[in-house]
Amino acid sequence: MTNTDFTNLPVVVAGLGVSGISAARVLKGLGARVTVVDGGSGEGLRARAAELEALGVAVRLGDGASLPEGTGLIVTSPGWAPDSPLFAAAAAAGVPVWGDVELAWRLREPLPGTGEPAPWLAVTGTNGKTTTVQMLASILTAAGKRTAAVGNVGVSVLDAVLAEEPYDVLAVELSSYQLHWAPSLRPYSAAVLNLAPDHLDWHGSMEAYAADKGRIYEGNVVACVYNLADPATEALVREADVEEGCRAIGFGLGAPGPSNFGVVDGLLVDRAFVEDRAKNAAELGSVEDVNPPAPHNIANALAAAALARAYGVEPKAVREGLRAFRPDAHRIAEVGTVRGVTYIDDSKATNTHAAAASLAAYRPIVWIAGGLAKGATFDDLVQGAAERLRAVVLIGQDRALIREALERHAPDVPVIEAAEGQTGAVAMAEVVRTAASLARSGDTVLLAPACASMDMFTNYGERGDLFAAAVRELAGSGE
Repeated sequence: MTNTDFTNLPVVVAGLGVSGISAARVLKGLGARVTVVDGGSGEGLRARAAELEALGVAVRLGDGASLPEGTGLIVTSPGWAPDSPLFAAAAAAGVPVWGDVELAWRLREPLPGTGEPAPWLAVTGTNGKTTTVQMLASILTAAGKRTAAVGNVGVSVLDAVLAEEPYDVLAVELSSYQLHWAPSLRPYSAAVLNLAPDHLDWHGSMEAYAADKGRIYEGNVVACVYNLADPATEALVREADVEEGCRAIGFGLGAPGPSNFGVVDGLLVDRAFVEDRAKNAAELGSVEDVNPPAPHNIANALAAAALARAYGVEPKAVREGLRAFRPDAHRIAEVGTVRGVTYIDDSKATNTHAAAASLAAYRPIVWIAGGLAKGATFDDLVQGAAERLRAVVLIGQDRALIREALERHAPDVPVIEAAEGQTGAVAMAEVVRTAASLARSGDTVLLAPACASMDMFTNYGERGDLFAAAVRELAGSGE
């Protein structure tokens, strides 16, 4: 369904990361004259550049600003900010800028025997996107569909669209970055899980961030799924231009009204896609079918179920798909119990909204928090969690911001700061020992840092892995 002839079209691909390399390969295969630009020039980039140059792709390292003469299109990696000089030059020259999602959308082909491409069931939000699309893919698989969780989840949406064996339907995770650069995207149905301040340095304001998230509802055919507990998501539905007959479907943890999904007596319930929804409901499973059954994860499951039901999946497959789902590492994962204390790894909680969801799932808590704040403030987070806290162990560069919020809103909670200057395994082992000394039997030691990790660890994955290793060491030490 591409409406662009790429033959001999001069295309610039911005960024030599995973999505940039994928886009460059695809465009070269379509006959475009491709130039990749990247402001970096490290050894890893040079190796990737050599691989592309062997395919006939031009690569310009150390130059992410100038627009090659004659460029007809820019395809950008998601992380490149809208105010990058390259895009200013493109705007001045009238050159369109697409993301890899936009390119994939335009390259879709009709499924055999249908005349239509595989529908996209799309998910965005500040937190919970990956878990929700993976739950959705599990449900669709249980329904007998060939599907995949793609997009921001780690599998390239370009690769999925161009797969040799076509998919019936795609569960697509989309970041605000990807949505910003996808003007033509029109999902079959979509969900915005929640909205909280994040990536504001990239978007420029909360209003711009929300507007980019809201793009996911544009052109929806069956359902715009929103969070009943987050009015900002409903506001985005109200502003969206959708196909005639598309419905607003809410999800929440309470008993659902007509056209909504919710929870009744421990059961997940659909009152949207049933006959006579004013009187009837469909049972989709129980909260115990959700792994783990933390409140925010139940909300994720309801959003996934709503998208699946909008696509026509039967209730039985929803239950089977949720039961089969296993969360990725570092997402509220129990890593061990030592002397009656449970240790939970939620290293993926890299912002305050995600950390708040984790903190709401346990009590009493010895909380391990801190790292790179990315411009965040912590007063609301601490105020909401104060009554659940036994103690706090602070780590990382921006720990002072959390300490000051604790002083204001939880002054009676003991706070211990890890030694400065330590990183990696040595630092985490000391942090876990300190947390263990503060915890009592029945408590939870929760790694939910509310911050990025790169000041002390390679990434949030290493942070979580080292936490789990330190807990195992603690269990074996007899301390």
